[in-house]
Amino acid sequence: MESNISEGKTAAIISYILIVGPLIALSMNSEKKNSFASFHIRQGLGITLTFITLGVTISHFESIAIAAPMWIFISVLAVYGIFTAARGETKPLPLLGNFFQKWLHKL
Repeated sequence: MESNISEGKTAAIISYILIVGPLIALSMNSEKKNSFASFHIRQGLGITLTFITLGVTISHFESIAIAAPMWIFISVLAVYGIFTAARGETKPLPLLGNFFQKWLHKL
């Protein structure tokens, strides 16, 4: 199990970089599937999809009072994910992580 974590740690951490991170991590994990990396790729892709969805929705308001909490929320989730991946843990993100695992289980 420990070798599985160490092999997938780089892809897991990269997956939390918004938009491009999950794509890079998916390509890194495409040949030799790593369950640790796959878990974090689902989490990172979920954050990216949430970011895009909220961003498109919030962009209609053009208000920093609405946009700032979204940025803080997404940033906190991404930092939390990076730290759990770096520690070698597979803890879902708060609030949305279990949904990401369920919705993106094919990855």
